[in-house]
Amino acid sequence: MEIRSGGLDHPAVAALLRLHLDGMAQHSPAASVHALNLAGLAAPEVSFWAAWEGDELLGCAALKALGDGEAEIKSMRTAPGQLRRGVASALLAHLLGVARELGYRKIGLETGSGHAFAPAHALYRRFGFADCAAFGDYPADDPFSRFMSLTL
Repeated sequence: MEIRSGGLDHPAVAALLRLHLDGMAQHSPAASVHALNLAGLAAPEVSFWAAWEGDELLGCAALKALGDGEAEIKSMRTAPGQLRRGVASALLAHLLGVARELGYRKIGLETGSGHAFAPAHALYRRFGFADCAAFGDYPADDPFSRFMSLTL
């Protein structure tokens, strides 16, 4: 597995991100879907990586700089057919390594709160993330969002 920076212009990446947005919309009301589209992921404050095995896309993840030593994980997604192969763990470890190198002190994330998101919750907990209050511009009273953070 090779984790490469960039790749938003690759058709396989665009397709995986469409699948990601569709999945979020399937499990949360529209007002509670906070996943970034391609334009959002191309913003200057966002860094994006994709995991590849040769020419096959395995998954993707992004890190958004929030300022004041904090960042947010965005768009973590494993490609269909690649689940349970350690792709998400490798991407998350990569993001945390980059965050440490860049001197971030805290990493946060917003994910869904329903049953469909249980595997994501378990992954983040394995890496030391804990539930926290809403941050940034997220609404604090959205029952469809779960917030987690990790102090580095």
